[in-house]
Amino acid sequence: MVTIDDIRAAATRIRAFVVRTPLLPALWADAERPLWIKPESLQSIGAFKVRGAFNAIGNLDESVRTRGVVAYSSGNHAQAVAYAAAVYGIPAHIVMPKETPAVKVDATRDHGAEVVLCEAGQRERVAAEVVEETGGVLVPPFDHPDIIAGQGTIGLEIAEDMPSVENVLVPVSGGGLASGVGSAVKALCPQARVFGVEPELAADTAEGLEKGRRVDWSIEDRNRTIADGLRSQPSELTFAHLQQVLDGVITVSDSEIRDAVRELALKAHLVSEPSGAVALAAYRQGRTPPGRTVMVLSGGNIEPRALIDILG
Repeated sequence: MVTIDDIRAAATRIRAFVVRTPLLPALWADAERPLWIKPESLQSIGAFKVRGAFNAIGNLDESVRTRGVVAYSSGNHAQAVAYAAAVYGIPAHIVMPKETPAVKVDATRDHGAEVVLCEAGQRERVAAEVVEETGGVLVPPFDHPDIIAGQGTIGLEIAEDMPSVENVLVPVSGGGLASGVGSAVKALCPQARVFGVEPELAADTAEGLEKGRRVDWSIEDRNRTIADGLRSQPSELTFAHLQQVLDGVITVSDSEIRDAVRELALKAHLVSEPSGAVALAAYRQGRTPPGRTVMVLSGGNIEPRALIDILG
């Protein structure tokens, strides 16, 4: 299990490469539930994934790292690994589903990575083939302690900037972000409650935690949600963390997600992709207890036409 010492070590390792994002007060929020936004959309690649990527790649032995890296991702992890590889001057091969928004595919290629497109549900199999062909090191999107620790630096920053935080809302997909943030917050602010948030149309984590075991939803079911970055399922490693650090999971509808994207744009002047806005959608349901609340806006990589449609 990832510890607070692992997360602190990650913070030191990635400090030169990531933005320490601020906590922005949402002055229009409910008085009894004051809200602050942690805008990871302000990272260099537009999402939190850059933290885990730099920690994982930076923690590789140099003789191993020079062989290059391989990743599979629907978008933001792809961009993060491509960017980190470019900074370290090593090759990167990224496997992405064909349905990935073009803005994320193009951004990954812009960082110099070789993109391999695959059919839905085939990312891991194709990535294994690319590892065999290239000799590169696999950097998974969430199923690795270094990835969890890197994402956990968000929770470390929240705890340092607001020790009195009472509620933290964080998106859940593969579980690396929620595992890391929850681990840091629980270690440093034990009074705080941490809630995962996921789409109703991809609510495998909520069902799994209720049943006490991981459950499998088909890729066809999970692909129904507008939140394309929240279509993965937890691994054994992340699920074990989520069982320990989450006080609950809140599910939100696609309609609520769209409303949250709009609210962030018009009220906070922040561009959010649907996956990044789920925490605000959960806050708007009013199901969290009163108290000082921080929401993680996990990313802002949205197709322009999709944003126009939501705002229109």
